[in-house]
This record gives sequence, structure tokens and C-alpha cells, in this order.
Amino acid sequence: MMRRRTTLLTGCTALVLALGATACGSGEPVSAGGGDKALGGQTVSVAGVWSGSEQKNFQKVLDAFTEKTGAKTQFVSTGDNVSTVVGSKIEGGNAPDVVMVPQVGVLKQFAEQGWLKPLDKKVQGTVDANFAEVWQNYGSVDGTLYGLYFKAAHKSTVWYSPEALEQAGVTPPKTYDAMLKDGRTISDSGLAAFSVAGQDGWTLTDWFENVYLSQAGPEKYDALAAHEIKWTDPTVVEALTTLGDLFKDKQLLAGGQKEALNTDFPGSVEKVFGPEPDAAMVYEGDFVAGVAKDQFGKAIGTDANFFPFPPVGDGEAPVVSGGDAAVVLKDGKNAEAGMALLEYLATPEAAAVWAEAGGFLSPNKKLDLSSYSDDVTRATAESLIEADDSVRFDMSDQAPAAFGGTKGTGEWKILQDFLRDPSDPKKTAAELEKAAAKAYGN
Repeated sequence: MMRRRTTLLTGCTALVLALGATACGSGEPVSAGGGDKALGGQTVSVAGVWSGSEQKNFQKVLDAFTEKTGAKTQFVSTGDNVSTVVGSKIEGGNAPDVVMVPQVGVLKQFAEQGWLKPLDKKVQGTVDANFAEVWQNYGSVDGTLYGLYFKAAHKSTVWYSPEALEQAGVTPPKTYDAMLKDGRTISDSGLAAFSVAGQDGWTLTDWFENVYLSQAGPEKYDALAAHEIKWTDPTVVEALTTLGDLFKDKQLLAGGQKEALNTDFPGSVEKVFGPEPDAAMVYEGDFVAGVAKDQFGKAIGTDANFFPFPPVGDGEAPVVSGGDAAVVLKDGKNAEAGMALLEYLATPEAAAVWAEAGGFLSPNKKLDLSSYSDDVTRATAESLIEADDSVRFDMSDQAPAAFGGTKGTGEWKILQDFLRDPSDPKKTAAELEKAAAKAYGN
């Protein structure tokens, strides 16, 4: 998360700009202490969007790398504005060795600015053996492989409290219209239907993308993602109208629009799975499971479950994916050890560490599905690996960061404004087009 992200803010915020700091939540940088190891005495600095439980679980992967190689690691959360933070660190001569990039558009931006080292032949060989071509394409710019997709997201999942649905007498819906109808039934039973994380603009882009992919279809989705059609296209207005019907319905949104705009992603999960539930459902990616499990002790499959984002109108059910790619910066102080980290991250061994911890999907086809800690996550991972060409990568993650990945500007802010007042979809579409044209340069 996604951009995004899927961050759980704990005590890490003070470290946002301190790439030289030690890993939050893990104390001092971990060292195997073994000079006999291949990288003993070296340190790899890693920057990424993760914080909270996600950072804690990624640290387990880094610790396993330390144990294997002897290299110390330092991780810092950049917050959502990864491109801004990393850019400032490069300019200041304090670039990290490895960055976990959460957006295709940002990866492309980094490559075009000459910041990235292409993955060496050894890493490429591991990637070729373990990853489907689609994930290699996501990590490539102009035919050169720069990024290794370590963590994937299945972003077409609606998470719900089985108890809440049962009390309202409804079952997981099969269509978008049925989902809204069931939501109103749930509301009548005393609990709001949806918790929406409007404070985090990336969650709103995900809502839009699922509606748009289903309603407009994959070809239009690809064209809009590449800005080959304008955001004023009638299909965009139609999708915004559909989304606006949800946003303006006080019966469906926990606390209405105002509370949604003051709710971040972790808070939206808490409203469904926390000790005092305010809503029955929360739309977001598979990573909701990690929050529900780690933060609120929910048993996945029993206390928390999901249904696929349902098809809108006559469209197909959407499957939107996302992911975080590891890249090596040219200006890092230890690019060699950074490349060794990527080689490790490309293995099923590394993926298994986080898979066992939960809140994680891997695009690594060699990862044994038994590594996942519950049947729900296992099934989600399997569907992602087996997904065909109908899958589409998160649209805002493909966009230039100025449009699709920067807090307080571009698509994030415009959709927050739309959540605040969804009365004029055509006006919102025009604002999106103005911002997109500026960011894409066409």
C-alpha cells in the first residue's frame, strides 16, 4: 500500500527523514556478529513506506538476511512521500542503498532520473526463475529490469465482520448493487455499513480503480492509466457518479463524510475489527488481514473474512493488484550489499519469513503456499499467482508521483475533495484531467 500506504503509524514518525537511524521497533541494527559471513561488517540501509506491524514483519526478513550473510541492516519509514524523501537524501549525499518503491510510476521516475542500478545477472537469474513475466514487466523500464517485486497486494477484497453480517441477516454480496443494498440492511440493524479511510487519499484511488475497471473494462483502464484518454472521458464521469452514490449516503458511511475524511487506513480497520466496532465492512487490499490479526487479535477466516470486490453493472469482477519493488540506488554507500539483499529477497526463503508472520502476499511463484498462516490468505495468494491477463496493476501507482502518489496533491487530494462533496462528478473529472495533464506532460 500500499503510496499508500498500508502504514500503521506507531512511534516511527520521528524517523521519517532520518535515513541514518536504526530500525524502529527493533532496537539497534541487527548483526549476526559473524565476520565469517559473506557480508560481515557491512551495513545495508533500506528505506520504505512501511511502519507499524508491516515494518516489524519486514524487519524479520531483514534479520533473516543478517543471519544468512552477516550484513547489518538499517530500515527507516519514509511515510507516503517516498519519492520526495529519497530525492532529498540523494541530493544531500545520504542516499539509502535499497528503497522499497510502492509505485510503478515512482520506479519509472527513479530510473529516468538515473538513480537506479539495473539488477545484476545473478539477481536477474533468480527473478527469471521465480517470478512470472508480468511482475518482471512491472519492475522494468525500457526493457531494463530495475525492480524486484517482493510484496504484492490483492486490492479487490472487501473485508467484513462475519458476526455483523450474520446479525443483519445478510450474506456476502455477488454484485455491487447488492453490496449497497445489503449495506443499508446492515445500517438498519444498528451498525454502519462501511468504514472509509478518507484521510489517506490512496484508499480513495483504490475505490475508484475497482469501480472503473469493472464498469469501463480493461482496455479503457489501460488507456486511462497511460493518459491516452482524458479523465473527462464519459467512463470516468460514470465511475465517479457510481462512487459518489456511496460517498453521499450517510446510511452507508460510518460517521458520514466528515468522519471518513478524519479516518486513516489503520483507523478504518479498527472501526470494523477493533474493540468497539462502528462498521461491518472495510474495503481495501489483502493487507487488512495483517492489521486485523496483529493489532486486534482477530482470527482470519473466523473473526475477519473477505469477499471479492463485486462486479459493477454489467461488468466483470475487478482484480486490481499492487506491490512494493526493491531497487538499488547508484548513490548508496553500499550498493554491492544492497544487490545481495535483492538477491535474497527474490528467493522463496525470504518470502516465507513474512508469509508466516501474516499480512503479506508474495508474487514469488516458488513460494510454498503452506507458508501462509491461514486458509484465507493462502487462497488470496493462490488467486493472485494464477490470475490471468484480466489483472491490472493499481492505476495511481502507474501514474507520475505528482498525480497518483503524493499526499495533499493530485488524485489523492481531488478524490478527498470529491468525498467531501460528491455532487458534481463532471467537475471532479475536469480537475483530475487538469492535474493529470500537468503531471504526464500531455
